[in-house]
Amino acid sequence: MEKEENQNAQPEDNKENKDEVNTSQNKDLKPEDKIKDLEDKLARAYAEIENQRRRFEKEKNEAFDYGGFSLARETLNLIDNLERSKFALENDEKLKNSETLKKTVEHLNIIQKDMLSILKKNNIEEIKSIDQKLDPNLHQAMMEIEDNNKEPGTVVKEIQRGFMMKDRLLRPSLVAVSKKSDEKDENLKQNQKSEENQSKSNKN
Repeated sequence: MEKEENQNAQPEDNKENKDEVNTSQNKDLKPEDKIKDLEDKLARAYAEIENQRRRFEKEKNEAFDYGGFSLARETLNLIDNLERSKFALENDEKLKNSETLKKTVEHLNIIQKDMLSILKKNNIEEIKSIDQKLDPNLHQAMMEIEDNNKEPGTVVKEIQRGFMMKDRLLRPSLVAVSKKSDEKDENLKQNQKSEENQSKSNKN
């Protein structure tokens, strides 16, 4: 039991000894060295406070600029639903060319325009996609469309509009990009055309 008590007491004794050594070392320091040591500690403490201040300032600015990020992204679903509703109405055979359809679509367009205007006032804008080169940071390619008149990788169709909130991506644009038609397919098409023309001339 006495051994255990002595063992438990050793760490405290060591700590006291270290404190005594540090105190004696501080006493042995010259006044100039003490001042230098205090200046060094003060400089490090000031640097730490300054780093914290900058970090808090950055967090505050981000909260102010991007605090509504999640809400803005959810709001885009309303715009998507408006577009889907408009598309469904315009392709309804029963309503085609009716006055009711025209008025409904007009109202939907006004609501959609107002929503986009509100987003723009809050620094949320559409990403330009059509005829732009595919940018993986802004666009997400969903399909390829053969188009020999466009450079490969050019956005030729927008499936879903993307948006930016200031310099942050709110949602990428879902797009279709151009690709050159396969040479084999082109040759096959040309051969088929020439065969058809030849058969027509033989018939004549």
